[in-house]
Amino acid sequence: MTTPLCSPNKPKTDIKRVAILFSGGPAPTANAVISSAATCFARAGIEVYGMKNGYSHLVEFDGSQKLHENHAYIRLDKEPHNNEGLRTLQGICIGTARANPGKHLKTHADLKDPEKTQPLMNVYNALRSLEIDALISLGGDDTLTTAAKFKLFMDTLPPSDKRIRVIHLPKTIDNDYEGIDFTFGYFTAVEMLAKETRNLLADSEATHTGYICQLMGRKAAWLAYGSAIAGEASLVIGLEDLEGAPDDWRSTEETIDPETGKVMVGEDGKPMRSNIFIVSKIVDRAVDVIQAREAEGKKSFVMIISEGLAEYLPLSEIKMCVSEDEYKNLKPDTFGHFPVSQLKYSSRLGRLISEEYKRRTGRSRKMVGLQFGYEVRCNSPTAYDVILGSQIGTGAYRALCEKGLNGVMVSVGGTMNLNYPKFEELINMEKLRAHARPILVGSDIHQLARYLEAWVPNQE
Repeated sequence: MTTPLCSPNKPKTDIKRVAILFSGGPAPTANAVISSAATCFARAGIEVYGMKNGYSHLVEFDGSQKLHENHAYIRLDKEPHNNEGLRTLQGICIGTARANPGKHLKTHADLKDPEKTQPLMNVYNALRSLEIDALISLGGDDTLTTAAKFKLFMDTLPPSDKRIRVIHLPKTIDNDYEGIDFTFGYFTAVEMLAKETRNLLADSEATHTGYICQLMGRKAAWLAYGSAIAGEASLVIGLEDLEGAPDDWRSTEETIDPETGKVMVGEDGKPMRSNIFIVSKIVDRAVDVIQAREAEGKKSFVMIISEGLAEYLPLSEIKMCVSEDEYKNLKPDTFGHFPVSQLKYSSRLGRLISEEYKRRTGRSRKMVGLQFGYEVRCNSPTAYDVILGSQIGTGAYRALCEKGLNGVMVSVGGTMNLNYPKFEELINMEKLRAHARPILVGSDIHQLARYLEAWVPNQE
């Protein structure tokens, strides 16, 4: 007879060994995910191989040497790697790296190219050398795409070859993930950034210095908005706000090669043009809010921007923020944008805001630019994220061993309920790219920031 306190039944499954790897930038709660998954598999009698440093050792495997324990992997199902106490530990117990075995695959036709699929074949052969039955990957949208490509690659193998099942677990503090409400570590990162924001507000109130804080979030402003709302920032602006702004906030310019000074030409033979935003519009909005706060009797000002804005800067502005050597070595991507999301633009923006404020008021006000990001990636996890991460890790076990699933991502929604969207629902299968999930302009979470900021009279 079963009761609410009964332990789970050990499932009937042909899975005997699983591999877990973490790829990309760190995120708080990583160890809760890894240890929860490993604990469930181990208690079901399934061996757990924690692959060290992402895909690094797998992608270099050529069969000439074995993958050695404690170098390429650790056993998470036995001593000395006890999972007890790992759930709340900072860092990543199996390490991480950015090796991407699927980066050369851009179309389905590439799956038939032996040269482009060789890195995936190396991964497959490496896992088979350990007799792995299932791969569990933790990572961002690139790692999700790699997992989907790996499954597609295995579908091209001869029918007699063993298929390794693939389960993906979503990880990014940017929270820009289709298929899950919130990714693990997001709220931990927001908590730390919100505290820093509140500290700056207190400093700003005391000294009258304003702060412009640039936060991580290349494609989406979830981190910026969450930190601004929780930290009571004075103003927050993300890339989504520019895309949803009036036409006069945006423009285009010819893409100039910084090294040669010449206009760059695209594959169609025409001059490349890149989308840019009008910097003065953001400066004006910031000064509007400063003056609105002053009318309310508030001296402090802390503005948060997401790093993704930097890739839409006019080249003339980028040039103001980097050395001449750095400028000349910039290379645009296929869309004509320069990959400068890590560029510290906040100091330059602060100077422009200070100048506009003085032009309007005749008074001087110091604006200091700061850049936050890396210090939050291995912060001690909050209780919410530990619960969320533990459910995601446990979901990997349940997806494979209880439900017999393959080619799915583990998702958690509502009151921590599990669901398992297929890769096909999360990936643009034609372009082999994961769907983005920006903050929707006009959504309730987006509008929440507007309601809490000082209200600037709308100009018709």
